[in-house]
Amino acid sequence: MATGNSTHPYLSYTDGIATSSADILLLIGRILLGWLFFKAGIDKLMSMAGFVGYLTNLKVPNPGFWAWPGAIAEVVIGAALILGLATRYAALFAFVYLIITIALAHRYWEYPAGQQLNAQFAHFLKNLALMGGSLAVFVTGAGRFSLDAILAKRR
Repeated sequence: MATGNSTHPYLSYTDGIATSSADILLLIGRILLGWLFFKAGIDKLMSMAGFVGYLTNLKVPNPGFWAWPGAIAEVVIGAALILGLATRYAALFAFVYLIITIALAHRYWEYPAGQQLNAQFAHFLKNLALMGGSLAVFVTGAGRFSLDAILAKRR
């Protein structure tokens, strides 16, 4: 069970820093995580033909249809995380979306052995890291500097 403190006294210096700046660090973390989704989604919307072509190469059924919900999902996830709106839902949605993305688009293991350490492997690892970040946001919530906190005060 997490207590918020390090288990060893020599490591406790950072506990105070983390505790005293938790809300601003959560804001920065949400913005960084959300920006990746938001920017990727906007790029897909601005170049829909390219995204449809990519999905076509992946043999996704009806890529012209699935490109739209995929791109919109990324924009929505990103905006929600950046703004801290429905943050825990956005984090869970991001986690599930990333599972789908890994299974669909970043199957580096399907490449020949000499090509497996290519961009797809980097994207695979990036998505695993984003999944970890999504889980961390799900556990911590949005923090004080968020629309979630503002809306909670209005109740």
